[in-house]
Amino acid sequence: MTHKPLHNFHIPVMGLAYTIDSPIRVAQYGISSVISIIDDEILERMKDFYNKKFNLEYLGISTKTEDYRAKRITAYLDMVDDIVNEKFESFKEEITKNKEALKNFMAILPNTSALKSGLQNLVSQTDHLGSSIKSFIESNLRPGSIDVNIMTKVDKDNYKKNEQLPVMFNDAHASLRGFAKSKLSSSMVLSAGMNPRLYSYIEEFDDFFPDQNGFLKKKIILKVSDFRSAMIQGNFLAKKGLWVSEYRIESGLNCGGHAFATEGMLLGPIMEEFKQKKNDLIQSAHPLMIAALEQKGKYSVSEPLEMKITVQGGVGTSEEHDFLLENYNVDSVGWGSPFLLVPEATSVDTVTRKMLLESREKDFYLSNISPLGVPFNTVRGTSHEILKQYKEAAGKYGSSCPKKLLALSKEFSPQGTCTASKKYQDIKLKELKAEILSADEFNKRKTEITDKACLCVGLVNAAYMEHNLQIKGEKQGVVICPGPNLAFFDKEVSLSDMVKHIYGNTNILPDNQRPNMFINELKMYVDYLKKEIANSSIQITHSQTKKWNAFKKNLLEGIEYYHTLFNTSCFFKSGLKAIGLQLQEYKLMLTAIEVPQVEK
Repeated sequence: MTHKPLHNFHIPVMGLAYTIDSPIRVAQYGISSVISIIDDEILERMKDFYNKKFNLEYLGISTKTEDYRAKRITAYLDMVDDIVNEKFESFKEEITKNKEALKNFMAILPNTSALKSGLQNLVSQTDHLGSSIKSFIESNLRPGSIDVNIMTKVDKDNYKKNEQLPVMFNDAHASLRGFAKSKLSSSMVLSAGMNPRLYSYIEEFDDFFPDQNGFLKKKIILKVSDFRSAMIQGNFLAKKGLWVSEYRIESGLNCGGHAFATEGMLLGPIMEEFKQKKNDLIQSAHPLMIAALEQKGKYSVSEPLEMKITVQGGVGTSEEHDFLLENYNVDSVGWGSPFLLVPEATSVDTVTRKMLLESREKDFYLSNISPLGVPFNTVRGTSHEILKQYKEAAGKYGSSCPKKLLALSKEFSPQGTCTASKKYQDIKLKELKAEILSADEFNKRKTEITDKACLCVGLVNAAYMEHNLQIKGEKQGVVICPGPNLAFFDKEVSLSDMVKHIYGNTNILPDNQRPNMFINELKMYVDYLKKEIANSSIQITHSQTKKWNAFKKNLLEGIEYYHTLFNTSCFFKSGLKAIGLQLQEYKLMLTAIEVPQVEK
């Protein structure tokens, strides 16, 4: 039996630990959120923290235990499930007895919600909360989903006494197994592109296949940035009898953390393609899945299973939220970075949260700090950045690399080295000094080496600090990865106010002339193209020229799409004139960008 979620927004994964315990904080209100399950060490420490807090009986799992990574992940997720269910039962009891608590809960439900109108009818019919309310709540309330995220590329080989372990002990494989063996019935979000070996490993676990009633205990969500990759990945999985229950489309640049820029395809046109072709995804995957299920001798399904389309990246107003739901028929909209300002929802230390509140547009930038070599959205003024400057002033570079989750470079060792590590940067800087370069070229290359930051430590420290847990090892400070959209939010808010803002029942934004989310993303793409061309090498190749021309063409087509869309939509009427002028301005800016040609 599938129940419609209570809310039409979700909280996506943020960093390695900003949403580490978000389900414990918000799931009882029906809000779904996503936990990163790559770092087993913080999961183990958080399990220990909540074990003590709620007097539970989960045992510690040491690194000496066989398959400890997967076992730690399973245990943490099982514990979160226990706590969420207990909090949910208590919450239901509270709102059946306390009219004020019930009214507060109704105030954070979507205005279009059948649950909200049902509760309003019952409350208006009676002065006391009787058995009718109790049975209505029992039948209709469900906790939010405890979903997990695995970055498919973070799948390092692991070694024991210098001997490589089998592939199943690779990082992402162990994370997947940890989720698969948990008692959760929820979804696994796979992000950062396709990993065929990891995708094939999903076949090992029955929970991802339909039971005799066509029910999936564990579902697959693919985070994608274009339709073509969705089709390819969906069919790849379908051939194994696996169904993609949701395609989660994220803006390529207007997002938090790693930014996988498209080839100039803007979010609006991408969403339009998903809207027009959703049925193609279903019709393509369904027969492949049935054939695979029959071949494997597993339960089959006569009708295609449910497939959701959701979207996230840069949303900031209830009008944008409603527009995405109505215009593109999406099932849910992700609100990420704004929740970093909600202490009830995310795990952020007070110093970092204060810094975020005070940061403005100029402070948010697309950096090169990720050891993955993928552009990474972050903000200036973090404690990590300040500590790094002190170290570099003393001539010290790189991190001690205690966790090695991103030790993926095989340049100096088959076991992998992280490009943010002291070991890697010392070698690279020594090589650089041996080269004969101009001062400008030397400094540019040096910055490229030393920019890399230890994300494994930096992205979890805020959670340790917020829970007053001891931080071991070298002092590295906090790295945080908000999307640039956070520049327009400037105050700490309650969970209730943030949800009311999403649904248009209050406004938490200052009157700071925040541009429309689609205009914001367009600006980022124009800036991205300019920077790409400016930073290109002296030797321009045919493929670069071709790529930039396609990028520019896609952006110009996107602008035309928006002109038509906004002029025919009943949304954004009050800002229509400004949007039209901004689209015109970016069109002129793009037209003026000269794509370098290959010299003959």
